[in-house]
Amino acid sequence: MHSFGDASLLAIIFMSVAALCAGFVDAIAGGGGLIQLPALLIALPKSETVQVLGTNKLSSVFGTSAAAILYRRRVKPDLRFTMAMALPALFGSMGGALLAAQIPTRAMRPFVFVLLVVVVIYTWLKPTLGAIESLRYSVQRRIFIAVIAGAVIGFYDGIFGPGTGTFLMLILVAALGFAFLTASSMAKVVNVATNIGAIVVFGFHGVILWQLGLLLGLANITGGILGAKVAIRGGSALVRKVFLGVTVLLIIKVGIDTFTHW
Repeated sequence: MHSFGDASLLAIIFMSVAALCAGFVDAIAGGGGLIQLPALLIALPKSETVQVLGTNKLSSVFGTSAAAILYRRRVKPDLRFTMAMALPALFGSMGGALLAAQIPTRAMRPFVFVLLVVVVIYTWLKPTLGAIESLRYSVQRRIFIAVIAGAVIGFYDGIFGPGTGTFLMLILVAALGFAFLTASSMAKVVNVATNIGAIVVFGFHGVILWQLGLLLGLANITGGILGAKVAIRGGSALVRKVFLGVTVLLIIKVGIDTFTHW
């Protein structure tokens, strides 16, 4: 198959705009896959789903990396803690991607739907949640939680994916006490790790449209940089609002998938 998936020029432009918008939203509060993945599925009807998933991961890793670098310069989260979460997430994602074809993900949708609803209600009822940093537990305990959460969420991202950024943010903000802006910065690094893990597996199986993914990656970088700058300027209050909005959209998307295919 052609490295652009036999996409027309109009389709490539459409996917590029979607990638830019996805990078922007994802850099603020996660959830860029809500925009980019459906766009790729629409624009590449002749491509296999696994090709679309692999190409989406390749494109996304660029915008997420750009946002992570920009956050790192301005927010400066704890690097040791962030890597303690990112490394298990990398290997978890690889494991999930390897098992993705063997395990039916349809059964996971109702569970994810309920979890996302709980996340929205919990965040909405706690308006001060994540407004300021109020860390819980000892350093060692926080790192232990980060390792376990990174591995589990990484595995989930590799095998299924919707809401990965939301779950990362929930652990960092609600469970560990980080502010939303700092949590978003850390979540970007962890997301880079989960994307790389999946890319390694998809790439090994030869299912990535490399040229298209790299082209969309440029648009995703642009969106990621713009989104990170907006988030840094708006602070935790803005990130919380976008987080709630994206999670509501995720609930709608997963809900539709659950109740129309169940």
